[in-house]
Order: sequence, then structure tokens, then C-alpha cells
Amino acid sequence: MYKPYFRAIPGAPPPLRLTLNRQVRFEEVDSMGVVWHGRYPSFFEDGRVALGRRYGISYSDFIREGVPVPVRQIQIDYCHPLRFEDEFEIETILHWSDAARINFEYAIRNLQGRLVATGCTVQLMLDRDFNLLLGPPPFFAEFLRRWRQGDLV
Repeated sequence: MYKPYFRAIPGAPPPLRLTLNRQVRFEEVDSMGVVWHGRYPSFFEDGRVALGRRYGISYSDFIREGVPVPVRQIQIDYCHPLRFEDEFEIETILHWSDAARINFEYAIRNLQGRLVATGCTVQLMLDRDFNLLLGPPPFFAEFLRRWRQGDLV
């Protein structure tokens, strides 16, 4: 296993999780036939998009509400290579935060269960003028309320 990137917050609801299956495409490998290290942020994004759709906080919701959510921080730890046509899974974990930020953690495994890479991203919420929000906007606050009450299954 690996060390979690975010500390548990006492009293917070459990993290939300989603696992997405993928296969390595030819365009994702380098001249050695291994997935190029720069592709992993895209794998993380695939996981974020799928989890957001599943729980009702997709990028479309943020765009509709006029709330940019740029990635402020990304970390990737590489453990084992993937090669062309390898099948793998991206586990995406959304961790609770009371702030106007989104904390995602990722674990990528091959189909044999071997850990390929882990990582995390932190996204900040901005207003329409790209100023940092100090608290979650109303639509996201409603999402947090539903999460805390256990309404997200």
C-alpha cells in the first residue's frame, strides 16, 4: 500500500471513491514502449471527470456556476511501468475539505493489482475574476451538505 496524501479530518464523512478502467493507447507510450510520465496527469483527470459526473460535481457544473477550479498542486509517485495495450484501473478518491478546494488522491494499478503510480491534486475555487474564494460557492456547499448527510451513494 502507500501513504495517504491527505490527513483524515475528525468528524468528516468518509472519502468518495470511484474506480475507472482504461487501456493504454499507442499515443500514450514513448519510444521504449512505456507510458510516458507526462501522461499520468491525464489519467488523473480521467478519474476526476468520472468521479465528478458520478457525484454531481462535474466540470460542467463549475463552468455553469462561473467557478474556475485550476489545479494548484500535483504530485505523482511512479512505482511500476505500464506498456502499450496494458489494461489498468484508476482509483480516484475525493477527500473532505471545509475550504473552497478539492483534494483528490489517485492510485493506478494494473489488472494484476500491482501499484503503478499514486498521486494527488489540489484544486482551488475562484470567482469569475479569478480571485480565490474563501468558502465554497452555494452549489458546492449543497454538495458538501449532501455528502455529510450520507446522501451520496
